[in-house]
Amino acid sequence: MIISTSNIICVTNRSLCEGDFFERIEKIASCGVKAIILREKDLCAEEYWILAEKFVGICRKHKVEAVLHSFADVAIGLGVPAIHLSLEAFRNLDEERMKRFEKIGVSCHSVDDALEAERLGAAYITFGHVFATDCKKGLEPRGLSALKKVCEAVKIPVYAIGGINCENIGLVFENGASGACVMSGFIKCESVNDFMKKLIEAK
Repeated sequence: MIISTSNIICVTNRSLCEGDFFERIEKIASCGVKAIILREKDLCAEEYWILAEKFVGICRKHKVEAVLHSFADVAIGLGVPAIHLSLEAFRNLDEERMKRFEKIGVSCHSVDDALEAERLGAAYITFGHVFATDCKKGLEPRGLSALKKVCEAVKIPVYAIGGINCENIGLVFENGASGACVMSGFIKCESVNDFMKKLIEAK
């Protein structure tokens, strides 16, 4: 598969951002990513709403898909049609709330997880962590062979996540991934546009 802006998703972590978080989001939203997932797990719903409101505005301005994470009611309240959930949260999402979303992504960590998420109606899944990453220090990465098995098991798109960078992004596509999620690279790089260019050019 050719690596392009249409299969790269940014996942946020504002604690890694040295400068202004929203200035960084502006740069990411304008570099051509497919979507940005606002994954800020340390916040309560009220705090997340405040952050998400400004985040969604930036994404809409740049016509990039805004995906909220975990807080389904915040997404519904802000009129955001895309949400990303853990498998457990997806299991517990009632039918009424589910109808409010056009796209639901689910975090999975095994073939069984992926098959269940697909059966329950997920639009796509993320699978990881594929490579070693500081975000999961001390935890053994699941690796490319596990990624390949998940990609072969389901028909919905699988986005690889965890430790993905310019040096290894090509490997996740070689093993069947539909796309890749990148966090620290986008948040910490000096130039977002240069980083995106390197991701696309990676072989």
